[in-house]
Amino acid sequence: MDGVLVDSGAHHRDAWRAMFKDADLDPPSEFWRLTIGRPAAEAVALLVQGVDPVEARRLAEVKREHYTRLARRGTVAVAGVAAFVGTLARAGVPRAVATSATRRDLERVLAELGLRRQFDVVVTADDVHWGKPHPEVYLKAAAALGVEPTACVVFEDAVVGIQAARAAGMRVIGVTSAHTGDELLGAGAERAVPDFQEVRWPV
Repeated sequence: MDGVLVDSGAHHRDAWRAMFKDADLDPPSEFWRLTIGRPAAEAVALLVQGVDPVEARRLAEVKREHYTRLARRGTVAVAGVAAFVGTLARAGVPRAVATSATRRDLERVLAELGLRRQFDVVVTADDVHWGKPHPEVYLKAAAALGVEPTACVVFEDAVVGIQAARAAGMRVIGVTSAHTGDELLGAGAERAVPDFQEVRWPV
């Protein structure tokens, strides 16, 4: 969802910076890259050396609260996504969102974008035991759609997300909202696109 359907990177970066300020911590170099595609509590464990699980969950909630506040600035769709998803819907292509975001954030973001009704299946961080790069979120999405993983095409902006989708046996197209095309191709994407304006179905 983040970085693929919604251009929310700026909100997330600012929310992480606010969390570090609240905790009187200095963010590590290129901290943002460690957070991309990961559930917040797992990202905290990578960002804050020696943090215990309880404190990681608390800091993750602080980050989410800042994100909710910052997101009130407005939600912006990735260019071309509404038209592309609409094309899939009219063609009867099964569609799911498999995200590291919470269900609360997913419902709000998709509602603001006017896309919630376009997805019968959503799998969030609240629905899985393991975050990306583990393939669980994608395997659950495929199962809920009633589609074999090898028949799925995933759009991903995160290296860990590409790794998760490839581990699930799925094709992946990278979206360069967070990483370069070379980084996404190196992680296993078959090609990379800046947005959905030039994407046509079937891909």
